[in-house]
Amino acid sequence: MHAWLCENPTGVEALTWKELPTPVPGPGQVLIDIKAASLNFPDLLIVQNKYQIKPPLPFVPGSEYAGVVAAVGEGVTHLHLGQNIACLSGTGGFATHTLAPAALCMPLPEGFGYVDAAAFIMIYGTSWHALMDRAQLKSGETVLILGAAGGVGTAAIQIAKAAGAKVIAAASTDEKCELCKSIGADLAINYTTNALPNGFREAIKSATNGKGPDVIYDPVGGEFAEPAFRSIGWRGRYLVVGFAAGPIPSLPLNLMLLKGASVVGVFWGDFAKREPKANAQMMAELARWYGQGKIKPVIDLTMPMADLKAAYERLGSRGVKGKLVMVN
Repeated sequence: MHAWLCENPTGVEALTWKELPTPVPGPGQVLIDIKAASLNFPDLLIVQNKYQIKPPLPFVPGSEYAGVVAAVGEGVTHLHLGQNIACLSGTGGFATHTLAPAALCMPLPEGFGYVDAAAFIMIYGTSWHALMDRAQLKSGETVLILGAAGGVGTAAIQIAKAAGAKVIAAASTDEKCELCKSIGADLAINYTTNALPNGFREAIKSATNGKGPDVIYDPVGGEFAEPAFRSIGWRGRYLVVGFAAGPIPSLPLNLMLLKGASVVGVFWGDFAKREPKANAQMMAELARWYGQGKIKPVIDLTMPMADLKAAYERLGSRGVKGKLVMVN
């Protein structure tokens, strides 16, 4: 097998493509022949030693992937040789093969392609957990989605629309805004032309007829957080999903008091570990929605696995619309 190995987490440039012995699955594990692996923002942070999870060195990055079961370890009964699966294991995906815990593997129904499957679990799991579980989104409510043209943003648009919400998408270019509208957003705000903080706030006010959004989905953070929160509606729920802009923002507590609003943390990874039954039910429902055509990952580009460093550069430039997927 071959894999992109991180022996020193100083950044993407330190990754090396190496030949390694193909491993044998132990108890509870499967060996996966990887067909596709998606690139997520945590995959950038983890090779920079900036992610909350720091795997022992050396490790193979690539949190999310899809492929074929090539070998099965002792005690694994729900998966079999030749089965198509997707997996989110945190590491191992940027390779030709990897070992994965069988319990984390999602069997793929007929017609679920590898590229879509490799781009599915993280963004839809995060967005469903955020909107439907943590925010308790109801039909008829208004959702403002920041970073709406990215992976989790595009998933959030589709889930919110399927739940009957009005969706306002915020993105950095007219092209990204048009993408958001093409997948269901009712309105789009270009926060480059509606500049922070006042132009952005005025655009939100106009889009909600002065009421403010009921739910704000924020995977961006940084300087967007406070003006967005100042625009929230009464009893609004502000979802803290991530910090793609870099800095972790601070919010004055009096704003929550004045708006009767909540700041709600979204940590889907820990939810999946702590509440595995609820997570499994959620993923089964999402798979049904995919089969019904309600949701489908937006794929920015597929690239050969050998071009991983170029893919990282594209991700870091914030030019990605939807998901980047590496293929073997």
